[in-house]
Amino acid sequence: MSDMIVRDQIGTVLDGVRDILYEKNSRYGNSALQPLRVFSKAGAEEQILVRLDDKLSRVAHGELRRNDVVDLIGYLVLLMVARKWDTAGLID
Repeated sequence: MSDMIVRDQIGTVLDGVRDILYEKNSRYGNSALQPLRVFSKAGAEEQILVRLDDKLSRVAHGELRRNDVVDLIGYLVLLMVARKWDTAGLID
């Protein structure tokens, strides 16, 4: 497989993940980076890590669902954003 085909496929996958993250952010608001904290008082980064743990636990137990890989990538992107926001003093 040529390098250009692989690059195009990587771009397509990343574009799809980006579009899903944009759509979920529109639907749920900025809840990953600015959670309501109704029950949990944990910070945004810690809550994202908990979501990742839950998702990885399901995968480890052989319960890989259709959207789990995209969800994991999405949570990892959000974790990177949360860490940048935290460094900039934009989140608690």
